Amino acid sequence: MSFYTDAWRLGGTVVTGYPAADMPDRIRQNPPAGQAEEMRNLTADNHASSATDYLKTKGRIFDIQRYSVHDGTGIRTIVFLKGCVLRCRWCCNPESQEPGIQQMRLADGSVRIVGEDTTVGDVMKTVNSDRMYYRRSGGGLTLSGGESLCQPEFARDLLHAAKDEGFSTAMESMACADYSHIEALLPWLDQYLMDIKHMNGEKHREFTGRDNALMLENARRTAASGQCELIIRTPVIPTFNDTDEEIDEIAAFAASLPGVQELHLLPYHRLGYDKYIGLGRPYLMGDIPVPSREKMLCLKNVVEQHHLHCVIGG
Repeated sequence: MSFYTDAWRLGGTVVTGYPAADMPDRIRQNPPAGQAEEMRNLTADNHASSATDYLKTKGRIFDIQRYSVHDGTGIRTIVFLKGCVLRCRWCCNPESQEPGIQQMRLADGSVRIVGEDTTVGDVMKTVNSDRMYYRRSGGGLTLSGGESLCQPEFARDLLHAAKDEGFSTAMESMACADYSHIEALLPWLDQYLMDIKHMNGEKHREFTGRDNALMLENARRTAASGQCELIIRTPVIPTFNDTDEEIDEIAAFAASLPGVQELHLLPYHRLGYDKYIGLGRPYLMGDIPVPSREKMLCLKNVVEQHHLHCVIGG
């Protein structure tokens, strides 16, 4: 995941909303209708594009991280898309959740603009600049967020553009979208890093804001398609899913999916805490401690009982 980096600018933008310190709760929790309308306009413009114009597809990002050695094979460029339908209590990128452009106050008192409207072609200029590293390492483009599927046309066309350049592609996603959006991008996706957070729908809703039924069904359908390598990823969150029984249930589900051979356990951390302060939001995980190495190794052993290759971290 990405933490504080300099804002990556592709052009001018109109900043909407309020400074974080002065933003009323009703605005922070329910972004202005104009911001949602901006996202709908981007989508409408994208529907008008022909197949040969995919480099013009519009979207909204909040970061690009280069030279990553996680989140896919080889050296990668990670593009972070704005917007998410979940509200996970532990999210380390809370600035990704709202679709609108925001302001976030940093620890030094400066203000960072979070969100940039761009096109597939403009993003690919940055992605292409590291093609030498991809060729040597087998790396390429990874989409992250937020939830990439909140901008389905933009995500699809970014993957399409990367494949046309000969780069490997990966996507981090919770699969919380209509399956038609997933199906549309599978022809250009090599590796799907799919979050499965819990098998109990009610507990999933309590900690993320949504039931998990759609995500589990999309995992089944993606695996059955056989069109990409599917790797299951599970954030290990104390008080949510860190018991042997809970991880065992997730591992059993992963092992039941055709072609799935690998599960990643991602230990909870507090590295996003300052971002909540900068956005004027409470950090709902409080002082819950991070899991110990011994705890993670124990859970790794639980996963391996299902004949899955288990990796701690991404």
